[in-house]
Amino acid sequence: MLLLAIASPAQTTTPQQAMAFEQQGQFKEAEQAWRSIAEQNPRNAEVFAHLGLVLAREGNYPDAVPAYRKALALDPKLPGLQLDLGLALFKQQNFKEAIAPLKAAALATPADVKPKILLGMSYYGAAQFAEAVPYLEPAVAASPDNLQLRMVLAQSCLWSAKYDCTLEQYRQIMQINPNSAQADMLAGQALDGLYKTDEAIAQFQAAAKASPNEPNVHFGLGYLLWKQRKFDEAQREFKLELANDPNHAQALAYLGDTLVKQGNEAEAQTMLERAVKQPGAARQAYLDLGILYADRKQNAEALTYLQRAVTMDPKEVDAHWRLARLYQAMGKQQEAKVEFAKAREIHQTKDEGLVRQMTGSPVAQQP
Repeated sequence: MLLLAIASPAQTTTPQQAMAFEQQGQFKEAEQAWRSIAEQNPRNAEVFAHLGLVLAREGNYPDAVPAYRKALALDPKLPGLQLDLGLALFKQQNFKEAIAPLKAAALATPADVKPKILLGMSYYGAAQFAEAVPYLEPAVAASPDNLQLRMVLAQSCLWSAKYDCTLEQYRQIMQINPNSAQADMLAGQALDGLYKTDEAIAQFQAAAKASPNEPNVHFGLGYLLWKQRKFDEAQREFKLELANDPNHAQALAYLGDTLVKQGNEAEAQTMLERAVKQPGAARQAYLDLGILYADRKQNAEALTYLQRAVTMDPKEVDAHWRLARLYQAMGKQQEAKVEFAKAREIHQTKDEGLVRQMTGSPVAQQP
C-alpha cells in the first residue's frame, strides 16, 4: 500500500516513522502514530487503512472495523481494503456483515483463493449453506488434503440438501481418514435425506463402532431405528446417547415417545418432562405429554402442551388433530372445529429427516 503524500509541516510524527513502527511489529507505537497523523489528515484514506491494520494486528478488531470503514468511505477502490474489513468482521464472528466486503474482495482479485475461503466460511457461519458451497468447492480443490475444510463443505452440502455433494465429500474424507465417525454420520444423514434408510443405519452403525462416545451418534442411529418402528433397538440407542449426555434433549424426547409406544407411560412421562426442561426441547416431547395428560382427563395440562406443540410447528397435522379432540372433550366445539379444519388443510404427513433432528444442526434450529 503506497502512502499518499501528506502535507502537514507542523506534524511531529511522520508517515515514515509510523510505517517503521508497523514494520518492526511495534503496533501500539504504530497505532499512536497513525492516530496522530489521522488527526492532521482526516481526508486521507491510506492513513485510516494503516490505522485499521495495526489495530487488527493488536487483536483490536472492534476498533479496526470503523477505521477500515472510514478509509473505504474516502477511497472505495483502495487495494486490499475490502479484504481487511471482511477479515476483521469475520474474526469477530460477524459473518453476515463480512459477506459484502469479502464478496467485493473476491471479485476484485479472482485468482486469490483467500477471500473465497473467507467468503465461503462467512456464508457457512451465517447459516447460508447453499451460498457457501460454490465458494468452498474451489477452496477444497485448491487444498484437497484439508480435512477441516472438506468437513465444512460436506456440512454445507448436507444442510442445503445437496446430498450427492455430501456423499462425494464423504468419500474424499474417508480416503484421508478412514475412521472418521463424523464423516460416517454426515453420510448417514445424506442417505436418510435420499430415503435410503437402511444404508443410513449402516453408516451410523459404522460411526458408533468407530467412536461410541461421539456426540449424537447413538441418537442418530436410534432415530433412524425409531422411524422404522424398531422400538426395542431404538430405545437401546437413545439410552446409550443419554449415558454420554444425560441432558440430550432429543434423546430424552424420542426415548419418551418410544416408551409411550411400548406402553410404559410412567417411565415415558419422566423422560418427557426431563426433555421439555432442556434448551431446544423437541416438539415430540410436548405432543406426547399433551396426549398423556389428555388420556388422563387432565385437560388443563394437556391444553398447555398441545398448544405449545402446535406453535412449534403449525404444519404438523398430528398436534392439530389431538388439540381438536381435546377441545371436543372440553366442550369447546368452535375451537375444535377450527383445529379439525386446520388438520384437513394439511395434506402431507412429513417424514422428518434425521438432519432436522440432530442436536447442534443449524437446520434443526430453523423454523
